[in-house]
Amino acid sequence: MDAQGRGRADDVDPADQWVLNPDTGEYELRLAPSAPQSAVPGPRGSAPSPSPSRPGAPRGRTTAPVAPGRDVPSPRRRRGAPSEDPLPGRRGRRPVKQKSKAKKALLWTGGTMALVLVAGATTGYVYLKHLEGNVGTTDVGDAAASNFSKDEAFDILIIGTDKRTGEGNEGYGDAGSVGHADTNILLHVAKDRTNATALSIPRDLIIDIPDCPTTREDGSQTVVAGQEDVRFNRSLGESGRDPGCTMRTVEAATGIKPDHFVMADFNAVKTLTTAVDGVEVCVEKAVNDKKSKLVLPAGTSKVEGEQALAFVRTRHAFGNEGDLDRIKVQQQFLGSLMRKMTSGDTLTSPAKLLKLAEAATSALTVDKAIGKVGTLKDIALELKKVPTKNISFMTIPVKDNPAEPKPVTVVIDESRAPQVFDAINNDVSFTEVKAQQKKEKAEVAARLKGAKSAASDVRVRILNGGAAGGSAQQQLAYLQTEAGVTKSENAGNADAALARTTLEYAPDQADQARRLADIMGLSGSALKPGKSVVNSQGLPAMTLTLGKDFKGAGVKPGSATAAAPGVDKSTADKAQCAS
Repeated sequence: MDAQGRGRADDVDPADQWVLNPDTGEYELRLAPSAPQSAVPGPRGSAPSPSPSRPGAPRGRTTAPVAPGRDVPSPRRRRGAPSEDPLPGRRGRRPVKQKSKAKKALLWTGGTMALVLVAGATTGYVYLKHLEGNVGTTDVGDAAASNFSKDEAFDILIIGTDKRTGEGNEGYGDAGSVGHADTNILLHVAKDRTNATALSIPRDLIIDIPDCPTTREDGSQTVVAGQEDVRFNRSLGESGRDPGCTMRTVEAATGIKPDHFVMADFNAVKTLTTAVDGVEVCVEKAVNDKKSKLVLPAGTSKVEGEQALAFVRTRHAFGNEGDLDRIKVQQQFLGSLMRKMTSGDTLTSPAKLLKLAEAATSALTVDKAIGKVGTLKDIALELKKVPTKNISFMTIPVKDNPAEPKPVTVVIDESRAPQVFDAINNDVSFTEVKAQQKKEKAEVAARLKGAKSAASDVRVRILNGGAAGGSAQQQLAYLQTEAGVTKSENAGNADAALARTTLEYAPDQADQARRLADIMGLSGSALKPGKSVVNSQGLPAMTLTLGKDFKGAGVKPGSATAAAPGVDKSTADKAQCAS
């Protein structure tokens, strides 16, 4: 019910009805109660009825309670003295205080700003329900987490489907497509919100799709049979597979379990870019792609709507016209879109925020656990905490499919990809966190000075002392195949769990210890002078015990930065030109 419906239209400015709730930090619609009215009006000219709060009290005044046995005299004033009433000059009714036009404009702007936050967040209940009606949801069962936690790291699978839904999209994608997983990004946001990783998954990646429990439109349950050695994009749409099947496929291929999914169609790119008045992109050479109808001059341009969609869809304007080159262009585009969405020009414009809220919610389908606009707002605000310079874009390390005479698909590169998967699973950033690096470098400089032996001369036994299961074997494979420490072996589990990884060595093995510490990025405090042990060949060896801080093969224990040699990556804060 609005102000007029409550009989207070003359006294209430609508902007005053939005009140900040200090407990939630959000604006809420508050309507003041109507003024009390007498049940039966008295005869004209009769004296006003006394206030029910205290006999004889003037109408409209509030009287403090009086303790039993005590009287409080009414205040008296001399004739001609100024009135103490804060609103003198009227009797029985207070005058309406007129607000200036500037103040009203400010209040309305503040009310509008309170309605919308980044990526569809809203604080007005009515508008929240409107936006919530825009968002599509899919029940994917236990493929998704049951809720969203603001206190933990989280992984969201972003799926761009090639289904021809929406007005004006008849010319995109396959005419008969049921909506395959055309563009796929696994977004990992660190627990401490210092960094995030956006890992692209090629649609032409050959993987195994596991059996997938799904819910039909009529609510019945079925299991869609899995397939071996097929393209990743078939994990959605085909045979009735829902986004939960794509989530399960990601977990089977990478070992990373997505917590939630967000799926968008072609309209998402068009409406989001239009909502922020365009996104800047850069190309090294002029583009005139007849298939995507993308026409751009060399250098920087602003794209939105159809042109923005053409930019992220084109395969023939860049590189070798393959999907991997298109992924790089999409990553550059997303970095630019992130910068535009979080810019002051967008965040300080109520009109743009409203358009962004409508566009974001209308374009999305999500799992039921995050289907509330309040939850989507929480996710957006948690992501907003991450500095753009610490948002890394990269692609799963792949190589040409050896089963094809003329490769058109790719397979996971098992020599490089596990390091990337381990880093994400262990909440490790691929960007430099300067304070942590500075501290580690100081420790290394002070404690690890001296000669280092060759990697091939290092003898070490590896124990699992609190790390995740299989860590000793993973570290062994890394040392032998990547680091050249061939005289290493897996010695099983340690007798007790350790909080930190340690390397114990005899005095005459100090040069070996320094070499292994250099390879692993161990700090000086991780080195423990002691005694050597005998390895399986009966030769003296050091003991490397992987503690609870161990974050994966090739990753520095205790570090916020992953070592991922050979992996191309970019960050969201830097503009790049597509080539």
